[in-house]
Amino acid sequence: MTDGERPDPDALLARVQAEEAPPRARLKIFFGAAPGVGKTFAMLESAQRLRAEGVDVVIGVIETHGRAETGALVAGLQVVPRRRVEHRGVALDELDLDAALARRPQVILVDELAHTNAPGSRHLKRWQDVLELLDAGVEVHTTLNVQHVASLTDVVEQITGVKVRETVPDDVLARADELELIDLAPEVLLERLDEGKVYLPEQARRATQHFFQKGNLLALRELALRRTAEQVDVDVQAYRRAHGIERPWAARERVLVAVGPSPSSERLIRAGKRTAERFDATWEVAAVDRPSRPLGARDRERLEAHLRLAESLGAEIVRLRDEQVAAALLAHARRRGVTRIVVGKPTHGRWRDLLTGGLVDALIRGSGEIEVHVVAPIDRDAPPPAPTSPLAAPPPARWSWAVGTLAVAAVTALGLAVFEHVTLADLAMLYVVAIMIAALGGRGPSLLAATLSVVAFDVCFVPPRFTLAVSDLGHLVTFAVMFVAGLAISALTTRLRRQEQDALVRERRTAAILGFTREIAAAETAADIAAVAVRHVEELLGVGAAVLVPEDAGDPTALTAIAGLMPLSAPEQSVAAWSLAHGQPAGHGTATLPGAAVTAVPLAEDAPRGVLVTAGRRDAPPFTADERHLLAALARQAGLALGRVQLATAARDASIRARTEELRSSLLSAVSHDLRTPLAVITGAATSLRDAGARLAPAVAAELLATIVDEARRLERVLQNLLSITRVETGLEPARAWVPVSELCGSALTRLADVLGDRAVELDVPDDLVVSVDPVLFEQVLINLVENAVKHGAPPIAISARRHGPLVELAVADAGAGVDLALGPRLFEKFFQAPGARPGGVGLGLAVCRGIVTAHGGTIAVERAPTGGARFVVRLPTPTPPALPALVVPPAGAP
Repeated sequence: MTDGERPDPDALLARVQAEEAPPRARLKIFFGAAPGVGKTFAMLESAQRLRAEGVDVVIGVIETHGRAETGALVAGLQVVPRRRVEHRGVALDELDLDAALARRPQVILVDELAHTNAPGSRHLKRWQDVLELLDAGVEVHTTLNVQHVASLTDVVEQITGVKVRETVPDDVLARADELELIDLAPEVLLERLDEGKVYLPEQARRATQHFFQKGNLLALRELALRRTAEQVDVDVQAYRRAHGIERPWAARERVLVAVGPSPSSERLIRAGKRTAERFDATWEVAAVDRPSRPLGARDRERLEAHLRLAESLGAEIVRLRDEQVAAALLAHARRRGVTRIVVGKPTHGRWRDLLTGGLVDALIRGSGEIEVHVVAPIDRDAPPPAPTSPLAAPPPARWSWAVGTLAVAAVTALGLAVFEHVTLADLAMLYVVAIMIAALGGRGPSLLAATLSVVAFDVCFVPPRFTLAVSDLGHLVTFAVMFVAGLAISALTTRLRRQEQDALVRERRTAAILGFTREIAAAETAADIAAVAVRHVEELLGVGAAVLVPEDAGDPTALTAIAGLMPLSAPEQSVAAWSLAHGQPAGHGTATLPGAAVTAVPLAEDAPRGVLVTAGRRDAPPFTADERHLLAALARQAGLALGRVQLATAARDASIRARTEELRSSLLSAVSHDLRTPLAVITGAATSLRDAGARLAPAVAAELLATIVDEARRLERVLQNLLSITRVETGLEPARAWVPVSELCGSALTRLADVLGDRAVELDVPDDLVVSVDPVLFEQVLINLVENAVKHGAPPIAISARRHGPLVELAVADAGAGVDLALGPRLFEKFFQAPGARPGGVGLGLAVCRGIVTAHGGTIAVERAPTGGARFVVRLPTPTPPALPALVVPPAGAP
């Protein structure tokens, strides 16, 4: 690293972190254009050299394909035995990954990286085996042909007509620490093929007729060379960044085209495009904005048109900001490793270069190793852009003129008051201060203040006083200094003010984008995301906007607006539909449908998620390059957020469908059993009565009739629970009425008389305790709780009720074995049955209870009863019941 070359701090930090990280195992790939170029042979030669140096090298997999010279290089190398796999009656030998990991050599040779492993192997592909070896710290040497690189398979198919099935991801190739190209001329490879050194004679004959044609081999060789060059270029750039080397290395060409508002810039862009194609180089188009020389509206529109042309031709657009154009271009060129700069030949007079400095001359003198290409304009008579004064500034405010005049008047009054005690030099400095104050308002007020200062200084203080005459010509220098000070200070003030304004604009945009990202990340629906996008676009760009999404995923042309109040006509809808269907911007300011009144930007290029439409007028200037990039960034963020919402919605729908299917299956299974059992009993009893009624004893017939009634009531309770759970899930609105709790309990026990039989039920309910509930629904709650106690508990069953402040607590307890309190809330889920519970039942009873109680604003829970059984407690918020009117007894004898 030479003097003056400072490494980038970020690069140094990354380098230190990489050095401190634990060393990773190396991956070396022997890369070739086609089979037979000698990759395996070169890998074995390298392995023999390593073995001679004392390195522990073993063979994991080597495919010699019967080539004697390749097989001879295996001698002396230890081989890890292969794993034998039987597949469809064929014995296949594969890499024994476990044996290789147990052996843990320094270097292992694994041939044919793109190989597909036999079914039953740990990994589907051999490159996955290699990654596991690398993770275990084993250095791997392997081979790969260019046609197996995943990103090149379509190119290979286009060249050879063969679709390659076995591929290796580009990430694996990028993981390689060393890529060694094994190159062989196509003529030599065809000779080896004819000699039988690649395939057997019959296979070789077929190969020369299809894949191994000379044209195919030439194209594959070029692909391999290019891919190797790209890998080497990545290493070169990493080295340059790590060592802070800014001067370009011409390992690969990079072209930078400098453009401005001049009409000749279009020719520069096309010349730069041809130069980049000629040298197979990446290229950029840069425009430098000078804060002190703002462009007029016409020049700004022309510059934006040039940048749009460059972008359409595939250039990367760069906007730089500096007063020194040449210095900004050279600094950027050195950062990016540019090797050639394309600029236009100057068309102005030479006197202008002498006064302000010439761009081409400054580039040539400061370019160093970078080549500078000067392109002459195609039309020498084309008018140059309107020159802008270096001191150009926005029109001064009216108050600034008054401030300048008052400042000069104040200095003059002060000078007259202290004239006897100060020198003329002191007074001149005071006038310079007045000029500085006036310069804050711009060039005009500063020049006025300078003129007034000169006149006031000459008339009031320079002998002879109170005349315009000057006795000492030296005072003319003082007058000139005042004028120059006014011009210089106003220019600096204007520049600082413009830089401040630019910084404020950038700060507002950065804050707006940060706020946009934060808000859109918190949005949960597509409408919320669209509303955030529309609001930020309108705030940042000052135009109306709308977000449109497809009504039907299968028809992207039918759009509907989900945010924005901007109405769209049929032609404007067509612009949005085209943009969505093709994934490209369209409308005003683009190359597609430029006469439209709106600009449409797709929210995503990979999927038709939606389109962002901004309003405009046909005669209005299009968005600048910065505004286009900002609009595209907002659209991409909105598209990503919409994709996130769509994926979440799809996952939620899939989960609901799965749960619905599970519930449906559970319901059908449980209900079919609980419906089939009583129906079978009823059918059997009724059939017996029909077929043998006359022969049956009266007691037997009565028992059969009782069985029919009991099973019918059981069937009624099952159906009642099904109806109740349906009402609960579709939104239950209880029909409340004030009902005594004792009346609810009595009604429920009456309906359960056949279920209770001779089981004892202890009732502890005050007669005056009333609740505001739906009597029919709450009776079902009591029926389900008591029936649950009968089925899963033991007598006695206790029902109690008490008021505790604003709550009424109703409890049903039994003396059985109780329940596991850890199950808690799960007991009230649909179709859930506790482990070890008696079979039978749908598992809806407690779920119905929870739904009805919740609809009444209450809660239900399970506790352990004092007797050791389960105690289900219902707590209902119950206000004070209304007072009943007193009963008036008429006096005796009254009519």
